[in-house]
Parts: sequence; C-alpha cells; structure tokens
Amino acid sequence: MQMSNYMGATGIGVSDLKRSADFYMNVFGMKKLWKLKLPHMHEIVLNLEGEKGASVVLMHYVDGSDPNYKNLPVKLVFYVTDPKACIEKIRGEGLEIVRDAEPVPELRNAVVGLAKDPDGYLLEILEAQAQA
Repeated sequence: MQMSNYMGATGIGVSDLKRSADFYMNVFGMKKLWKLKLPHMHEIVLNLEGEKGASVVLMHYVDGSDPNYKNLPVKLVFYVTDPKACIEKIRGEGLEIVRDAEPVPELRNAVVGLAKDPDGYLLEILEAQAQA
C-alpha cells in the first residue's frame, strides 16, 4: 500500500477552550476526537468525519504567555448542506455575520456565507455539492 501526503489539521488559538469547542460542535456538528494537556497549552481536536478528513485543533495557552487570540487573519472553510441554516445558527449564538448566505455568480451561484467564530476567526460557509 502506497502512502500519500495529506493535511491532517489546522490549529487555532482560542481564548476559551470550552466555549469554542461547544460552538464548533453545536454549529457544525463536529465531534471531539481527543483532548491533550501539555505543559504550555491545552488542546481539543475536533473533526466532522471521525478520524478521516482535516481536523480543527483548538489551542489554549496556559504557560502565562499572552497570545493574540482575536481577529487573526485566518479563514476556516466549511462545506455544509444548508449554508443559510448554518448562518442562522451562528447568528443565534450572538456572533458576527459578515455576509448572509446567498448565491455567488462568480462561483456558479453556489450559496456562500461568511461569519466569525467566538474569537473572530473568519468562517466561510459554502454549500456542499452532491458527490457524483
């Protein structure tokens, strides 16, 4: 069996580990794969598909450092079956909606919305296309 390269996860620093984990699990239905407590940070790894697909690693530093958790130039892209409902869930969390989920002509009218998570990370919410 030949192995191939792939991206396993993206890590983002968060100010409140529990709040962020709850947000991603409630809004996107992500599952907690595992938690890790290192001397300098605590992490929670979340994924949509169990062990397959890219994960989001939520990282909270506990070493006394003062990382900048807010409004960093990072974008997480999620493909969902109902972008409008997803945007409404985020709105229900009291978080910023940058762009309501609407068709984008430049993307063959795919429905796309933009919102921010509890720490201000940009979330691009795209309509998942049926797999052939």
